Amino acid sequence: MSTAEKTVPCQPIAQLLREGTQLLAQAGIEGPRREARLLLIHALSLTPEQLLARSPTENVPREPFFSYVKRRAAHEPFAYITGSKGFWSLDLAVSPASLVPRGDTETLITSLLEYRPDQASALNILDLGTGTGCLLLAALAEYSKAHGVGVDINPQAAILAHANAQRCGMQERAFFMAAEWDAALAPSMRFDVVLSNPPYIPTSDLADLMPEVREHEPVRALDGGGDGLNAYRYICSRLPFLLVDGGLAVLEIGIGQEAALRTLAATNALHVVDVKADLAGIARAVVLEKQV
Repeated sequence: MSTAEKTVPCQPIAQLLREGTQLLAQAGIEGPRREARLLLIHALSLTPEQLLARSPTENVPREPFFSYVKRRAAHEPFAYITGSKGFWSLDLAVSPASLVPRGDTETLITSLLEYRPDQASALNILDLGTGTGCLLLAALAEYSKAHGVGVDINPQAAILAHANAQRCGMQERAFFMAAEWDAALAPSMRFDVVLSNPPYIPTSDLADLMPEVREHEPVRALDGGGDGLNAYRYICSRLPFLLVDGGLAVLEIGIGQEAALRTLAATNALHVVDVKADLAGIARAVVLEKQV
């Protein structure tokens, strides 16, 4: 037994996993055994392979594992506990300042690649409501000559996004600012591509969201107003002034919002090029083009 183990409360790995799994199961966490293992891997700073190589009877510190388990049992998002989340090809830092990046949102990047296939293009990209910076940074990862601006109303989110740009080695091509939508941009600025995953949950539906979302993620990044369309009304009204002629916008939408987005697009002289479904078959990305 090491000196540290003599002074720090320890338990066998198998016992920690058993107790952690039980606590998570009692809290109604889906896949409690898997989540307990992942939390222990994070707590011990191991890889999954390294944990498998350890003996189940080996004594390891109880903390911070049980602190992590208690947070997860309170339905805090897993990514907030570990402080990171994978998105596209990137490993991004996350915090309660922004939404946790979702796999569904990657549909916007696949849509962009389909309609702007020349990855050598020096695109000028705008990401409205950037959060972690996931959309802008994923796009820049695919378009090596592109550069862009990410905007978020929350200054802490803009700081987080900048840190992620540094983390991904893209700080020379990505600039982040705190502002309400495009309010801080110079009136003359035009972009080849606008990306956005805006708030789109109707206010009355917020109470029905999973506790991980409802109780921990920023409401301002979720609440789309009475019908969930407030952000889209503003963004669509501004796209004709933000896009170059023939420029492309890719917006994430919620379930059942496609028809409303088509109407908003038509009202603002935007052509709906396509609507792409996510892996669950739900319409998720609306591809718009500025009509010349």
